[in-house]
Amino acid sequence: MKTETTTEVLTPETATDGRVKTAPERKRQQRLNEDKRFKIFSGTANRALAQEICRHIGVPLGETKTQRFADGEIYFQLLENVRGVDVFIVQPTCNPVDQHLVELLIMIDALKRASAGRITVVVPYYGYARQDRKDRPRVAISSKLVADLLTTAGANRALFMDLHAAQIQGFFNIPVDHLFASPVMVSYFRELNLPNLTVVSPDAGGVERARFFATKMGAPLAIVDKRRTDINVTEVMHVIGDVQGQTCLIIDDIIDTAGTLVKTVDALLEKGAKKIYAGASHAVLSGPAVERIRNSRLEELIVTDSIPLSEEAQKLSKIKVRSIAGLLGAAIESIHMETSVSTLFS
Repeated sequence: MKTETTTEVLTPETATDGRVKTAPERKRQQRLNEDKRFKIFSGTANRALAQEICRHIGVPLGETKTQRFADGEIYFQLLENVRGVDVFIVQPTCNPVDQHLVELLIMIDALKRASAGRITVVVPYYGYARQDRKDRPRVAISSKLVADLLTTAGANRALFMDLHAAQIQGFFNIPVDHLFASPVMVSYFRELNLPNLTVVSPDAGGVERARFFATKMGAPLAIVDKRRTDINVTEVMHVIGDVQGQTCLIIDDIIDTAGTLVKTVDALLEKGAKKIYAGASHAVLSGPAVERIRNSRLEELIVTDSIPLSEEAQKLSKIKVRSIAGLLGAAIESIHMETSVSTLFS
């Protein structure tokens, strides 16, 4: 039986970006740290992100014990009192998706049976988000099913980051806060000061996301028309917009097998683009993704830490990670303090 126990991480003087915290930030941090009605717990999917969130807020990560039996069953136990507490669970449902999803459901059930005051699930990456409608006969709407499972298990509120389709929020009958990684991405690409920049959406479904990014960067927008012939199989058709002599920045929410990304890069270069960069919120990077990115003519791929990178991906210099811990931490603070999270969208 394998056992995992959380550990506390707390550095009160510095923020997640390395700067020294201001007096009001330290005062707020002390207030939250002394608040016995506020706790953050983490599953096993991305404990490093949960620890960074706690470091940003200035509170210890809640103590738990997770065990796995020989047949793979999960045993979860809270190691501290949560009666009447405002609880936040950090758990992206990344690979292995089913395992992390069931773990999250078990954690919610444990908190509910321990009489937690309110349970908020913080899911930086929402697995099954791409199955959000019946696009073929006799298929499931899995993202709706996951929403029902989370709600039935006992979640009172949900916090997500860059859902594949914004309408997934409507699948929930509980309050949902939907954040975007764009503030983190925009700040990075502004620092690069890329010349003759054009922001590119790799498909029609991502146009709204790319348009928002283009507006923030003060750059024109181009769209790559693609046709998906099968699951994880994409055929790029043509580029809509002028990219001749431009530095192109591809903006997407998920990089899975990187098939779409690599074909988009090739299509843009064929149309005369000079250099290609890419940014994505969720680095799923399954199957041959890392190898495809390594062999591609892509300059850089910027991703967030919503999903922990594999060892192979960490070794690839083309892939750079920007943390969303500060963004999620600020949202968690706002939800607990019952203040607006709208300032985090800009």
